[in-house]
Amino acid sequence: MTERSQFRLLAERRFGPFFGVQFLGAMNDNVFKQALVILLAYQTASFTTLASDTLQNLAQALFVLPFFLFSATAGQIADKFEKSRLITVTVAIELGCMALGAVGLLTQNLSLLLAALFLGGVQSTLFGPVKYAILPQHLQPAEIVGGNGLVEMGTSIAILLGMIYGGWMVTQPGWGVAGVAVSAMAFSAAGIALSRLIPEAPAADPGLRINWNPVSETWRNLKFARRNRTVFLSILGISWFWFYGSMFVTQFPNLSKNILQADEHVVTLLLVVFSIGIGAGSLLCERLSGHKVEIGLVPFGSIGLTLFGIDLWHATAAHLPHGPVALGAFARDPGHWRLLADLALIGLFGGFYIVPLYALVQTRSEPSHRSRIIAGNNILNAIFMVAAAALAIGLFQLGLTIPQLILATALLNAAVAVYIYTLVPEFLMRFIVWLLIHSVYRLRKTGLENIPEEGPALIVCNHVSFVDALVIAAACRRPIRFVMDHQIFRLPLLSFVFRTGKAIPIASAKQDPAMMERAFDEVSRALRAGDLVAIFPEGRITGTGEPSAFRPGITRILERDAVPVVPMALQGLWGSFFSRKDGAALSRPWRLRPFARIGLRVGEPLAATAARPEVLQASVLALRGSWR
Repeated sequence: MTERSQFRLLAERRFGPFFGVQFLGAMNDNVFKQALVILLAYQTASFTTLASDTLQNLAQALFVLPFFLFSATAGQIADKFEKSRLITVTVAIELGCMALGAVGLLTQNLSLLLAALFLGGVQSTLFGPVKYAILPQHLQPAEIVGGNGLVEMGTSIAILLGMIYGGWMVTQPGWGVAGVAVSAMAFSAAGIALSRLIPEAPAADPGLRINWNPVSETWRNLKFARRNRTVFLSILGISWFWFYGSMFVTQFPNLSKNILQADEHVVTLLLVVFSIGIGAGSLLCERLSGHKVEIGLVPFGSIGLTLFGIDLWHATAAHLPHGPVALGAFARDPGHWRLLADLALIGLFGGFYIVPLYALVQTRSEPSHRSRIIAGNNILNAIFMVAAAALAIGLFQLGLTIPQLILATALLNAAVAVYIYTLVPEFLMRFIVWLLIHSVYRLRKTGLENIPEEGPALIVCNHVSFVDALVIAAACRRPIRFVMDHQIFRLPLLSFVFRTGKAIPIASAKQDPAMMERAFDEVSRALRAGDLVAIFPEGRITGTGEPSAFRPGITRILERDAVPVVPMALQGLWGSFFSRKDGAALSRPWRLRPFARIGLRVGEPLAATAARPEVLQASVLALRGSWR
């Protein structure tokens, strides 16, 4: 499909009302929670004799506990019933939670407030599987990343507005607490009205019999999610992000009060800056990923989470004691700008990290079990978040300070990232490919809609340089299995990329006839499995800039499997560091020009019966034009 701005989705009924409901829900949650955390941090004695640090982490644990207890049931409900109706029901439950919380706020009853917080977690547990499973039903494959980016951006802005509004209102003398109570119920009522506009999303498995035993169903969901290794490890990556974010955000009230020695308005500022970063990162994912699920952004995000987490520790650990600081004075002090920049950048790289992972889980999960897989994700998220709260409480009991907790979390993130990318090298491979296209080259793509969204096809392209396969892989939404010369397949560093991408090495009949036969057999298996397979029919990289005659291997492939053939042409790579112009490639480092302009043009597919080598060569030459 033609690539268009993600923002157009906001004006369409298949996305706009849903976006509005989740926006209002996220904002409402944070109006209530921000008011509550400020009251508990700055007026602890009015509610309880517990220490403020312990109370903050206890409240966080109570909110996420329902995700662990009820996610399995929520996933089954989301797969069994029509989703737009379920969204209306969950928002109605939210209204009841807010009414209970309002009573707790007005009476300063900690038990009622914690009960409302727990029930709010139950409501969020029910909404989570519906929220993420409905997107693939209403959006096209090329819109998934953009839709997820908008949802994460909207959630961040909603959190920001909710925190500002809730933090400001609860501090108003006399009427502030009552204002929070009334506002929370009003936002829920507006969400119910808006939910009625969401188009129907049919049940994925209406015949499903619900297993109400949360223990056995939780175990079954996790076992099902583990069948797809990449999806399951992506879920672990998402859960780690919630551990990381929870460990940071939960400490903000006491970071502001005890370390920065600032008033309650600075808590809101810290959360606002963090939320702006996440929103910006989520929106940038659409542009940086090229309208496809680009998991290469995930390692990029994890690097930023570690580096700026460490710098945040340094900025807070070096903070000098002083008297209480108001919001204006805090923001004007240049000594605090580094701390705020760290929070914004942690949020930015968090957006790069989390959006592709959610999109990957949605697109690679089996549709009939998608909600239950997302429920399994929520279960693991809850386990990780409860673990974060428990670990924070334990470390505080051992005497660690908040800056030391920040440092420990940042270092743990580096260790977890290395572990995950060792288990799933596809993430690191895609990062290398993504980095190539966004640092060495600027790629102009045309005709990508000619590549089939599903089913087998053979791709043929001119062969100009050692990085041709990487450029094509970076541009295309679907994974591609490349057939390449066995010598190129074994090149240092590039070999890791090619092996991880399941490239197929091939040799000539003179060099290794057995390898050649194995390659043709593997091509056939890949096409029959519905994969895209790409070949460079010249058989070698050009030494003149012009393609050599296409070899008859194309015909042999199509005789075994009559699939559509998609011609494409690379432009601008001749004369680059990776080409053979004027001698051996990779021997003239001065040809590495940052952000050099290159192109990829894709033609309309040809039927197997019409895809003769000479016809394909003419088509590729016409696509390339005079720009070599």
